[in-house]
Amino acid sequence: MGDMKRLPESELEIMQIVWRSTPPVSRAVVESELKESHQLAPTTILTLLTRLCDKNFLAIEKKGRTNYYIPLITEREYLASESRNLLDRLYGGSLTTLATALCDS
Repeated sequence: MGDMKRLPESELEIMQIVWRSTPPVSRAVVESELKESHQLAPTTILTLLTRLCDKNFLAIEKKGRTNYYIPLITEREYLASESRNLLDRLYGGSLTTLATALCDS
């Protein structure tokens, strides 16, 4: 998975719900989980799920009239990609520079 896109907070939150749940995950599951933290309109949630499908983070599976979502990327893969991006952005890809910065703090 070469160049993985960094997710905005709202999309990452939906991915975290999908990762925590047993796939395939329905929109209703995502909506009920989000009720705890955010009041998002169902249309907004649908837009975010569609965006995640477009970015190849989720696959969509239709069963009857319900759409189910399956993660195409594990949380571990995403976090590894984010860590690499952070290392590249802040420390020019150098673990030594990162270690020095951590020791100095």
